[in-house]
Amino acid sequence: MAKNSILRWFPPCVSLGLFALSLWTIQHNLQHYQAENFWGSLSQIPPSHIILAIALMAVNYLIMTGYECLGLAYIRQSLPYKKKALVGIICSGISNSVGFAVLSSCMIRYRFYSTWGFSVVKIAQISAFCNFSFCLGLFVVGSIIFLKEPLAIPQLIDFPFLSVRPIGIIFLVVILAYLFLTVIRQKPLIIGKWIIPHLPFKLAAGQLIVSALDWCLAAAVFYTLLHHSVAISYSAFFGIYMLAQVAGLASNIPGGLGVFETVMILLLAPFIASEDLLGTLLIYRGIYYFMPLTVASLLLGKYEWNHFFTRNSQ
Repeated sequence: MAKNSILRWFPPCVSLGLFALSLWTIQHNLQHYQAENFWGSLSQIPPSHIILAIALMAVNYLIMTGYECLGLAYIRQSLPYKKKALVGIICSGISNSVGFAVLSSCMIRYRFYSTWGFSVVKIAQISAFCNFSFCLGLFVVGSIIFLKEPLAIPQLIDFPFLSVRPIGIIFLVVILAYLFLTVIRQKPLIIGKWIIPHLPFKLAAGQLIVSALDWCLAAAVFYTLLHHSVAISYSAFFGIYMLAQVAGLASNIPGGLGVFETVMILLLAPFIASEDLLGTLLIYRGIYYFMPLTVASLLLGKYEWNHFFTRNSQ
């Protein structure tokens, strides 16, 4: 009886913890931003660029719901798109900002999918597939852009390479190996206790397309905000953006806060003054991280509120 009671209350407690963590992240991020700096930077960016950046952000988060669609297709389960979109938006909005993305996204998926009757094993498979798909996008676009734009790596970043070209080669090898092992090879690969399943070509292609679009749109949001004040191509900017993101992800700091900004300032210094770039970075974080985190937190709170009253009215 006690065990059933614990199992009954564990998912809402997980959700409450995530909601509290989201509120803390919002408050923590706001401490880094001064209102006068925010509005001063915002006034320097054309309104059309702000609107376009918000639109691109919205499209990006809509694309990220594709991770849930692919994950459910992977385990051969179906749900209405409305439910998949709810999980995808909350998962992306919170995990992108609070840090420890793998853990936080798994907790969010457990909260929703367990309520909808999915087993722990199925939820773990969905989470692993979605998180790995996100990493694949990094490898896909990273391999292309790092080979096309072989940037020098600042000494401040503790990487064992002088330029990003070796990273691009490593990423390309990973992608080719993945496609061979999961698509071209016609049977699962067994490595000890790990099993890499054979995937249909459409599912693997969906992984690469959704995740690559995710990274490209994220960079496009920032580039749209910056484009009015800097003469640099999207391709060159994308290489800088990807290197900053790799450094930020490696740091495991929530949203790469501080690390991402430092790398961007170092590499964009020849094109734009640091104070102008910091202002644009501030607006970018507000649009790409703060807004989705706020929306995700409100959606999570609304879901829990409705779920609580629905359960108690039965």
